[in-house]
Amino acid sequence: MKKEQTITIWEGCDPGISKAIERLQDRWRPYSTASRRYPIRRLIQEVIDPAVATYMKSLPARYSGFVSGFGAGMNFSETIRLVGFDTMVRLQRQLLRHFIKTEDKQDSRDKRFVATIESLTGLVWDCACKRPKKSTTTTGVNLNAQRKHGFCELCGELTEFADFMATVADDQVNDIELQDRKKLELSHQYCARHRPILANGSRNPAYRQAKRSLAQFNLELDRLNRQCAKRATPQAASGDPLVDRYFYHLMLSQTVQSADKGELRNQARLMVDSKLSDRKKQILILQWDGLNQSEIARKLGIERQAVSKALKSLASTPRMLQLKE
Repeated sequence: MKKEQTITIWEGCDPGISKAIERLQDRWRPYSTASRRYPIRRLIQEVIDPAVATYMKSLPARYSGFVSGFGAGMNFSETIRLVGFDTMVRLQRQLLRHFIKTEDKQDSRDKRFVATIESLTGLVWDCACKRPKKSTTTTGVNLNAQRKHGFCELCGELTEFADFMATVADDQVNDIELQDRKKLELSHQYCARHRPILANGSRNPAYRQAKRSLAQFNLELDRLNRQCAKRATPQAASGDPLVDRYFYHLMLSQTVQSADKGELRNQARLMVDSKLSDRKKQILILQWDGLNQSEIARKLGIERQAVSKALKSLASTPRMLQLKE
């Protein structure tokens, strides 16, 4: 039987909330956002809400302003009910960034608060992405395929449908526009850039190209997720220590967190589209170590000309994927 996804609990998270997250995962197999019998928000209400309330009581009152909805007297699950899982994640990420910029003193209490909120934010996103125990279909369309975490299957942008619904939620369209937009066939699986068929009816070359590299995209995304979850040591598990070190130093140079699923997906797509192979990652990390072309060639057992050619092609690699000094 395929092992289900594991909710990441950050090191330093409040022990009471850590135990609550573990209890939730022990029970969550039949739960999902798609299930009426086992709605996952109800499980959050039963297991997570009491733990969050207990933890927040141990903190000064000013901390409540950095937990979405809590400052307004709402509990965790109630806020999710009002704004939705996706919006809850975005709001909480913004509040945490504001806390780090304005309040974080890097003492033991603040470090625990950051680790706890990161764990809870990841929990909300994992619950939003949780697959139902049994696939449910509506009018012949797989409901899980409709959601796909709200992201395009091929990158980190919202699907056309999810993007449209976000616009509606933000009250950026009026009733007439809403009726007109509902008539359009909006993709539940792909963003506007990667939809298979363009508006003029022709096939989309960007879709074909991205679809051919889907396996590599998923591989790079898996490596990024693993490294982002635990930054202290190389965690990419690529099978090559140099490649693992590349991902380690790449994540150290960024502020992206585990809950920033869209950003991680976009980085994985950028890696694939820019043809950043494992060989090039090896060359980048060895160059970062201070080795010259001849030394890199000897280290990798290849010709110096191959290193020179790779370095020329790496000059056009997006800065986001370059290693910073």
